[in-house]
Amino acid sequence: MAKSEQQANFKDRRLGEDRRKTARPIIRSLYRGGNRETIRRREERNNIFWADRYSQTLFGAIVLILFLSVLDALLTLFLVNRDATELNPVMAYYLNVGPYAFLSVKYMLTSVAVIVLLLCQNVFLRTIRIYTRSLFYVIVAAFMSVVAWELYLIFHTMA
Repeated sequence: MAKSEQQANFKDRRLGEDRRKTARPIIRSLYRGGNRETIRRREERNNIFWADRYSQTLFGAIVLILFLSVLDALLTLFLVNRDATELNPVMAYYLNVGPYAFLSVKYMLTSVAVIVLLLCQNVFLRTIRIYTRSLFYVIVAAFMSVVAWELYLIFHTMA
């Protein structure tokens, strides 16, 4: 086959609709696994990019966020039982409803936030000039600070 025939065949295969124009994840990739983990093309950086695969580091950050959230809730319950006050008005409401409602809502809100961030992990936030996937590590640091503060309160002021 001559080179011009090969080029003609190649062009014919590309005449269909561009599969990259699909902005939402394909259902098939949810149960079979996908191939998209990062943005490869420069023109795709301005659009929302849905990933099919996620890194192990990101998975570790998500597990750590959920663990620290539960630990924060348990430490908060411990401190509240020793006459501390919950400063967050939303969580204070659920704390008045009961400890199980408090734990459930705390875990649910954290889980929903993590899922939204995970779906939008490749969105570039122009105002602060970072990708949203970087916010996972900021959230881990924030939860670690809160847990450290609660442990400080337990061991230094409640003792």
